[in-house]
Amino acid sequence: MSLSRIFRDVLNLFYPTSCEACGDELLGNEKWLCVSCWIAMPKTNFHLQSPNPVEQRFVGRIPIQHASSMYYFNKDTRIQEVLHALKYKNKKDIGIELGRRFGHELLDSEWISEIDVILPVPLSKQKLKSRGYNQSECIARGLSEILDIPVDTDAVLRRKNTKSQTSMTIAQRIENVKGAFEVANASSLIGKHILLVDDVLTTGSTLESCAREIVKVPDTKISLLTLAYAIE
Repeated sequence: MSLSRIFRDVLNLFYPTSCEACGDELLGNEKWLCVSCWIAMPKTNFHLQSPNPVEQRFVGRIPIQHASSMYYFNKDTRIQEVLHALKYKNKKDIGIELGRRFGHELLDSEWISEIDVILPVPLSKQKLKSRGYNQSECIARGLSEILDIPVDTDAVLRRKNTKSQTSMTIAQRIENVKGAFEVANASSLIGKHILLVDDVLTTGSTLESCAREIVKVPDTKISLLTLAYAIE
């Protein structure tokens, strides 16, 4: 990480006046990101396509009804900077705002009215204590605000603290999250269409592991959303 990046992060912690994506100074009516960066964020429009690449990622793995991601993700891009701020710089409000914006996009999807509850992929107790918040829950809260669908953070728990998967192969990722989740309150999910929400979709191993436990609950349906879709 460059010295200029470190200086910007420290300065922005106390005086949050620069864009989290490009570092330019924000104008008076701008918040978190400058207008140019908001416009330049690479939307996928997957929510208007079926099948789409997110849905196809899970074919033959888990039964899902619908799936989408809002932005394409690649290294050294605006969305990477934004997600870095959300996950590691305590910028929870960015996640909520991104969820709101995703929610507005999803209002054009006929299937979104089928959803009964939004469930963010949970963090382990250790990681939640260390970070102080779940970035996926921030996104879910923003979605809930626009879509008027409740968020449930108690029904499913992460029962083990998995390792970072950044440098893992697909096989290693699958093994890493095996048995990581458990349904703690099945009665709250019976008969519901659940929208499982995470921040980034890479291999889909985390979402798959979580969804496998949920579909054991009788009469449940699952749809998936991630804020970003990693380009291979």
